[in-house]
Amino acid sequence: MVMAAIKPERYLEELKKRGKRSRIYTKHQLLGLQIANELGDNEHKALYMKLAKTGNTAKLQWLAADVADRKNLKKPGAYFMATLMKTEKEAKEWLKKAKK
Repeated sequence: MVMAAIKPERYLEELKKRGKRSRIYTKHQLLGLQIANELGDNEHKALYMKLAKTGNTAKLQWLAADVADRKNLKKPGAYFMATLMKTEKEAKEWLKKAKK
């Protein structure tokens, strides 16, 4: 397969166009992008990908859908993170008490 030569004056335009296309290689990348799209927070898609890689994916999907359904939120991404951190803290405390 022979690649078509790109004229030097169009090279930067072509690089910008390529950078806008997303490349998804793993499940956590896909889930992170889905969460970012649901929340309307594409600026922090890498954060959502990292959460999907290390966290409970079912919980993340459920929480993102729940937050996306709340139409009166100004910053759904911030609300998502605050709720996630609160539930994680509560879960750790519950486990600590359950071990005693």
